[in-house]
Amino acid sequence: MFSSKLPDVGTTIFSTMTALANEVGAVNLSQGFPDYPVDPSLADLLAKAVQDGFNQYAPMPGLLSLREAVAAKYWSMFSITVDPVHELTITPGGTAALATAIATVVRPGHEVIVFEPCYDSYAPAVRLNGGIVVPSVLAAPLYRPDWDHVRSLVSDRTAMIIVNSPHNPCGSTLTSDDLNELADICEGSNIIVLSDEVYELITYDGAVHNSVLAHARLRERSFVITSFGKTFHITGWKVGCCAAPQHLTSEFRKAHQFISFCVNTPAQAVLGTYMQDPSSYTGLSTFFQQKRDLFRGLLSGSKWTVRPCTGTYFQLLGYEQFSDERDVDLALRLTREVGVASIPISPFVSDHRAHSDRALRFCFAKKDETLERAAERLTAVLG
Repeated sequence: MFSSKLPDVGTTIFSTMTALANEVGAVNLSQGFPDYPVDPSLADLLAKAVQDGFNQYAPMPGLLSLREAVAAKYWSMFSITVDPVHELTITPGGTAALATAIATVVRPGHEVIVFEPCYDSYAPAVRLNGGIVVPSVLAAPLYRPDWDHVRSLVSDRTAMIIVNSPHNPCGSTLTSDDLNELADICEGSNIIVLSDEVYELITYDGAVHNSVLAHARLRERSFVITSFGKTFHITGWKVGCCAAPQHLTSEFRKAHQFISFCVNTPAQAVLGTYMQDPSSYTGLSTFFQQKRDLFRGLLSGSKWTVRPCTGTYFQLLGYEQFSDERDVDLALRLTREVGVASIPISPFVSDHRAHSDRALRFCFAKKDETLERAAERLTAVLG
């Protein structure tokens, strides 16, 4: 009889909440995609790329023009030098890049330390490769790593530590001190760092993005994942990138060529052209901070507790002042009865039932009128 590798995994919470929102006509602040159009010039460029013949397989590592544009972005935004030929690989989205990096490193019996709550693809990818997930909790409301606890988790079986900054779903960001602590923990070991940095260009209130690529002691042992979907409001295009030193990129590509081989060619051609103008991505923080501040301001005086958010386009709202419900139950009820869909946090942790942080995640990458409509419903019903 067939035995599932992931017997306890069903449909993701993202699919569940979006389907329910569509069913009942709720304002959808659950899944992280915009409800406003992309830059029309992107659509024009896509049509042109098809007409110009970019319709066959791209090179396995990705079109060089796009990898060069990514390298230019790293330099212009973070003063980081990356070799586009030997250190960058284009992938079919960030999730596939994460899974490929995990497949490259993790063998049966290996332990992988993750920080919970964490993006829901990490643990299943580890388990599919025979690895063991070892969680360290990010405590509310600041969701900061407890590095002493991480040290206590490290063993001779630890193969990888996965970090995420800016953090989905919590909206926190790692500091330079955090990266120093991580480097100290990895010192003298063979631990590989997998850094999920898909929201690298979206930080607030003076917070800067601290990439492991800029850390001398971490760079040589790290895979860094980015995504164009979050940057250019094109989540459906599913184009991502993995940056890593040459020796790790070589191993990553060995797996990548048999998992996906290459990525949508016209989309790559478009992005390589579009990114030649840095203004296409330099204003993201300002753009999303306006939306974050609007949403938070509209909830002022309500019973929702607004948690800190220094990055991503997600806002955690605490509900401890008005409900003792499990977060999944409240999220479902709010969708059906109030008409606003969100994402509960417990699906982002290993032990769903033991999860006690009463908060829901709301995506504010939406039109202003969408945020206003959602906030009106949330505040009117809950006071």
